[in-house]
Amino acid sequence: MVNLTLAELATKLGAELTGDGSQNVSGINNLTDANGCEISFLSNKKFRSQLEDTRALAVIVSPRDAEFVKGAALVMDNPYLGYALAAQALDPKPQALAGIHPSATIDSTADIGTEVHIGPGVVIEADAKVGRGCVLEANSFVGAGAELGEGVKLRPNVTIYHQVVLGDRVCVHANTAIGSDGFGFANDKGRWVKIPQLGRVVVGHDTDIGASVTIDRGAIEDTVIGPNVIIDNQVHIAHNCTIGEGTAIAGSTGVAGSTNIGKYCIIGGTVAINGHIDICDQVQITGNSMVVKSITKAGVYSSGMPAVANREWRRGVNYQQQLGDLYKRVKSLEAKLTDEDC
Repeated sequence: MVNLTLAELATKLGAELTGDGSQNVSGINNLTDANGCEISFLSNKKFRSQLEDTRALAVIVSPRDAEFVKGAALVMDNPYLGYALAAQALDPKPQALAGIHPSATIDSTADIGTEVHIGPGVVIEADAKVGRGCVLEANSFVGAGAELGEGVKLRPNVTIYHQVVLGDRVCVHANTAIGSDGFGFANDKGRWVKIPQLGRVVVGHDTDIGASVTIDRGAIEDTVIGPNVIIDNQVHIAHNCTIGEGTAIAGSTGVAGSTNIGKYCIIGGTVAINGHIDICDQVQITGNSMVVKSITKAGVYSSGMPAVANREWRRGVNYQQQLGDLYKRVKSLEAKLTDEDC
């Protein structure tokens, strides 16, 4: 368990503390469930009424909401950021200790930095580089010539293929594969002929990649993931794609090959993005959309069909199936009207 005083926590958050800073903080919770040793936060004014009854030791709030807090307050312009920083400071997750497990297999030509944690069953192949302070958890694999920057974290069963490059402080969650072959085949009279994928995957600093994600290596040029990108679980990014700085991609989204996504985009869950297109900076695509052509103007885009009652959906499908006949009838009527006008 992590224990900090309110004053120590305020310093970590860069927040202004009102109240007794000597009290110990044991954790963080929501406003309704927090006890007298836990802090909470308010980032949405519609929950302001919960400040009346909260038992939290202190609440992270914006300056405009500070007057509504009965007890101690941690005042800062962005309370949700404060929540993120407080959760980091109070995270009870065990910290990996530096050391190499005896069951790890490390090639003699690999370059292993200082203060690393290499867990049981980890395999590191020839000429790979593992930077200072990296954490490689159980059964992770680092292929030949791959490069991990400083402070990289590989959760259990992560596969980093040959020559993949991860920047500093990249975090990759369990069962993810980075650098697998792109979907490259030539057809010879019905027989598929494999095209070796010769490019790499290059991932920028401070990027977080979720569980069971697949990022394919480039066919010739590299697949490039920019810095500070966040990728949710079960996302597929195909070969030769580029993802710009600060972009967020939600779960189960698929990006086809040779697509370029700009900076600071937000891609909702279960979005399908066609290959060989460009999406400019600061585009938001809502969940379950299909993007089939380039987007050249920033803004919000949607194409998903919301759920409706089954009877209404079936009626709509029935009408849709009749559109062809309706179109022909309208064209026929237009032709008759034209003939009569003549």
